[in-house]
Amino acid sequence: MFGIPGKQAITMTRTASAQIVKLMASKGHAGLRIGVKKGGCAGMEYTMEYVDEADPNDEVVEQDGARVMIAPMAQMFLFGTEIDYETTLLESGFRFNNPNVTEACGCGESIKFDETLTAK
Repeated sequence: MFGIPGKQAITMTRTASAQIVKLMASKGHAGLRIGVKKGGCAGMEYTMEYVDEADPNDEVVEQDGARVMIAPMAQMFLFGTEIDYETTLLESGFRFNNPNVTEACGCGESIKFDETLTAK
């Protein structure tokens, strides 16, 4: 995978890991898989889905009882990302503080990555 020995691919704030633990307990799933897909006005979007087991090629990150699997195609895009969970008066949800993002659309749902990551 794209990791550095001794360093997790992603980190989670305590708020994010607590929310993931809460979701997993209420839904009865083993973890949350995070990925990326083409779409949105900036070019890419994050994906999140409940999973019952890790795929053999997933990067598995466990922190404070939360278990996140990173889909193989997303690993190079998500390395170094901090996942947070925020609650405001209008909305609540996961936020990705990703050093690989160079642009984001106004709604915050769509991102563009450093072009050196997407070059073939």
